[in-house]
Amino acid sequence: MSDDDAPLPSSSATSAAAPLATTAEVETPAAPARPARPPPPPMKLSTMIYFMLGFLGLYMLIDASARNEIASLLGTGPTTGGPLYWLIGFDSKYLLLTMALAGAIEMLITSLAYNYTTDWIKAAKVQKWSAAFRKVQMEAIRSGKKDRIAALKPHQERLTRLSSEVSIAQFKGMAITYFLLILIYTWVGLVIAGAAATAQTISLGGSSIDLMSHVGSLPIPYWFLIFSLYTVPFSLVFRRVLKHIWLRRYAAEHHLGPGAPTSDAVGGSA
Repeated sequence: MSDDDAPLPSSSATSAAAPLATTAEVETPAAPARPARPPPPPMKLSTMIYFMLGFLGLYMLIDASARNEIASLLGTGPTTGGPLYWLIGFDSKYLLLTMALAGAIEMLITSLAYNYTTDWIKAAKVQKWSAAFRKVQMEAIRSGKKDRIAALKPHQERLTRLSSEVSIAQFKGMAITYFLLILIYTWVGLVIAGAAATAQTISLGGSSIDLMSHVGSLPIPYWFLIFSLYTVPFSLVFRRVLKHIWLRRYAAEHHLGPGAPTSDAVGGSA
């Protein structure tokens, strides 16, 4: 009998000769190990302070009683003294001078906070890169080539991440600005409201003006308008000066010459 004519082994014979492997004995290929996700960075104390100041500023804006109570802690009159009133209150006799100094203090602190939280070099880079990327992106879209559009995706993701970092840093400075803006404006209003009637009346432009009276038909008192005129120039001057100092210091540390650095001349990570 030839090998081709030999009968096929039965299932029982096959089982007896070579028993089938059980499910437990079958080795399955191991799945590739996923990279461990890095733990989220811990929240910094400074970030918590910025968040609390922003929330407190929003709460003060909504609740007038809380706003007045917190501002009263700074002192609003000779009988209700506090640190800020002792410093620049002048017994509520020189309200214009008090308003000018309060505006200078407010804008100096907010400018310092804004300058501290803002990386001017990164902000300049992101602004320049955004303008250049939009130009290249529009050219890729007009070409209609999907490969060119897809090639820009990693660059767009990086630019979005850098833009968000700059925006978050600016929001930190805005939280301090927002809180101090509400606090100091409320404090100035309380000081003027608690002053004598003779002190509330000032001579401006050859005419007498009551600081508590409204400007025409607008629901804005004169003191609010005058105090705003104090704060705006202080803000522009302090921010420009502090930014110039920051850039000159950066140039000195990176040996970029006596002038302030530009986005083209600055290296380092963004």
